[in-house]
Amino acid sequence: MNVRSAVRRIAGSAAAVAELGSLPSAAHRPWPLPARPWVMAQTWNRLLFAHWPVARETLRPLLPPGLDLQTFGGHAWLGITPFVLTGLRLRAGPAIPGLSNFPEINVRTYVTAGGKPGVYFFSLDADSTLAVSAARVLYSLPYFRARADVGVDAGVVTYTSVRTDGTAQFSALYRPTGEATRASAGSLTAWLTERYCLYAVDGRGILYRTEIHHPPWRLRPASADIRRNTMTMPLDFALPDVTPLLHFADRLHVHVWAPEKVHSTDSIRRHVRWRSAASVAAIGGAVVLARWARRMD
Repeated sequence: MNVRSAVRRIAGSAAAVAELGSLPSAAHRPWPLPARPWVMAQTWNRLLFAHWPVARETLRPLLPPGLDLQTFGGHAWLGITPFVLTGLRLRAGPAIPGLSNFPEINVRTYVTAGGKPGVYFFSLDADSTLAVSAARVLYSLPYFRARADVGVDAGVVTYTSVRTDGTAQFSALYRPTGEATRASAGSLTAWLTERYCLYAVDGRGILYRTEIHHPPWRLRPASADIRRNTMTMPLDFALPDVTPLLHFADRLHVHVWAPEKVHSTDSIRRHVRWRSAASVAAIGGAVVLARWARRMD
């Protein structure tokens, strides 16, 4: 083993050790942290929650089998959430060049399966071809490529996203209007935001759950001038003509686990699925490091 290889191995081991104990407190979670190690971390910045009450009959037919639509106050709720994702990285690894920072906007509702309430995404649009491809393969999430532009001026976020196939667009100016607070337990705000898993269905119709973890949301009241919003047009329904419920978050650090099959005890199959994808990522990383090493020689 040459000196450069030894240094890389030591640095990798040190990074892995540094990850131990790095998770924030889990006292606020509705169920314990997974026993398995998390696999990915990321940060969500300048995030807007815009929520509309929607008739249950509108959303229920759009859900895959195995998920139960949740309601609050007699309504289902649909959220549209634009933000900027930064610092995307694998466990014990650095941020991934070309994959770590990009704008994203998602369309979501709130569901439960197996006693764990979570988020179901109808769509996620991202300004990163690599992120879209990776998320579709690894997490079976309905990501779409979009062109996005985000700016901030005097605290006002200007956000524009256009799906590359032209089927969905969003354009808005939004800003926080008050101090950040933690939502009260049992409130609609807490019900909408304090969720610690997401659900997705793969091409074979198999339902997966992905656990996530983060500190409690600290949300600020917000105002928004939504100038164009066709994010639900691919779902064939229009949002109600009411003022949405708005919240703003400056930043949230998030840890993500590998997806698991819902209601399945076939742990070998699900881990093989993840390991195969992770191996591809590891090989790609090794190639990059090898090229770097050759330049240093």
